[in-house]
Amino acid sequence: MAWQPPDLQRWLTQPQTESTETAETLADPAAIEQQIATLQADYPNSPLLESLYQSLGETYFNRLQQGKAIDYPQETAKAIAAFQAAISRREPLPDLTPLANSLNYLGLLYKSQGRYAEAESLYMRSLQIYEQQLGEDHPYVATSLNNLAGLYELQGRYAEAEPLYVRALQISEQQLGADHPDTAASLNNLAGLYKSQGLTTEAEPLYVRALQISEQELGADHPATATSLNNLAELYRVQGRTTEAEPLYVRALQIREQQLGADHPDVAQSLNNLALLYQSQGRYAETEPLFVRSLQIREQQLGADHPNTANGLNNLALLYESQGRYAEAEPLYVRALQIREQELGADHPATAISLWSLAALYYNMSRIAEAKPLITRAVAIFERTLGEQHPHTHSAREWWRRIHNGEWGVGSRE
Repeated sequence: MAWQPPDLQRWLTQPQTESTETAETLADPAAIEQQIATLQADYPNSPLLESLYQSLGETYFNRLQQGKAIDYPQETAKAIAAFQAAISRREPLPDLTPLANSLNYLGLLYKSQGRYAEAESLYMRSLQIYEQQLGEDHPYVATSLNNLAGLYELQGRYAEAEPLYVRALQISEQQLGADHPDTAASLNNLAGLYKSQGLTTEAEPLYVRALQISEQELGADHPATATSLNNLAELYRVQGRTTEAEPLYVRALQIREQQLGADHPDVAQSLNNLALLYQSQGRYAETEPLFVRSLQIREQQLGADHPNTANGLNNLALLYESQGRYAEAEPLYVRALQIREQELGADHPATAISLWSLAALYYNMSRIAEAKPLITRAVAIFERTLGEQHPHTHSAREWWRRIHNGEWGVGSRE
């Protein structure tokens, strides 16, 4: 089996969250920061401060999500600080529902940093508050369930994730309706879990139903419909059903270009996924320009040091490596690793995947002495962050064993 890096798409994409705030989040964080400074100086105990801190956190969060952050780690830190300030002011309030909202957002940010234990405690507390304050079948409970399940899925805790996703889906169906867009989102989440476990037969009808809901309720050209098309196409690609996957990928790409613009980050994702399909078919001449355009969009729209830019670098490097273009692959792998270490942290699972990718390249180039410390570090990160039983930990350990024992001849690793 040729080297294939683990799929990062579900790792670096945040689950949905819902705001219980009534005021619109302002687009300009500097304006909110000025309001906070003025209010702190004149009325330090003003009840408006907790809402302003929440708005500031959501503004930075949305900038991070939409690729509008100028400095990814700095704005992440500012978002975290804002939500922490909101939480400290909301703790004493009799109505704990706004507190749960802040906890959910902070959990999402901790998850993005690989701080899984801290994220889990926040998600669990948020879930408990929503259940106590709003009832066990409230849609916000479903949101918390989805977030907690997504964290468990990321950690390979599939048995714990499934009942949470199922319960979230049931709540959405009962409270919002079988054809509500949030129900489609829950279907997509559960299907993604099944896909992660290789349960493609169980995943397919859920993806199909989610697509039908999106087309019916939102329209054939809605961006959410493009997301459902992309999800179903990904499943077909994994199953080797490439002729069925391609038209779905193409349609998703067309919708995103038309509705979001040719340079939107979601267009970059569609280009990337279509390129992966072509690569699996050996259509390298068609693959490379898609990867290159996807990378260019991410660099321009998200920034040269954004984690999604690192994903684009890694995929293009993998293409070059598969073609034996090692000299072109190496600087891309190195740059992707540097971005992930800088933006996500030295112990983030995505950093481990970059270490793993670079170790595999060096092994293929007979640079064994350079490969060994990289794969060793990758295994250690997976063990610390994902646990001993996670599939990535098992696979990386197998690579460690084979590299150290020299079981493969160069150019024929499996």
